[in-house]
Amino acid sequence: MKALSRMSSRSRQFLNFAVTFLSVMLCILILPTRMPGMELLGIGPNWLLIWLVAWSIKRKRTVWGAASMGLVLGFLQDAMTAPHPTHAVSLVVVGVLTVVLQKTWSIPVDIVERDPIPMALIVFGMAVVAETVMGLQFFTMGDRALLEIWSYHQRVALCSAILSSLWAPVIYFPLNRLWEMTRNVEKP
Repeated sequence: MKALSRMSSRSRQFLNFAVTFLSVMLCILILPTRMPGMELLGIGPNWLLIWLVAWSIKRKRTVWGAASMGLVLGFLQDAMTAPHPTHAVSLVVVGVLTVVLQKTWSIPVDIVERDPIPMALIVFGMAVVAETVMGLQFFTMGDRALLEIWSYHQRVALCSAILSSLWAPVIYFPLNRLWEMTRNVEKP
């Protein structure tokens, strides 16, 4: 903490950017990884969704900022997967909903910072929302029957939501700690 307080404002901003960038890159790198305990029925946690919820739940995030971050993360995920349907739409919806819910319900960030349960519940709900948006995109493409999409969607949404919510503290708490340390140093 003392080392951070001695850094210039520009250096702290660079450190904040570096932590954010490197954490996103780490999430992208572990996205296709399937280690024991990290998959359920062949489906793994959505690391970028967890990161986006963790980033969006912070106090001063705007709807436009969350939408922009969701778009960037979605395009990064699309670069690693098939182009149809796009993950960008679902991550934009997740980012916007997280910020809107945090501001509308006035979710106290300090409660989320101390207790992993609210964060896990938020990630669980947002994972279901993201997979539902993906299912709707499959439906609008028209190349699959609704019954096929629905049966697949149930399995994917539930597995993704469970795993993502269980792994959410692994992403949220270290990042939140780093972001909070740099924010506290910047206060006069």
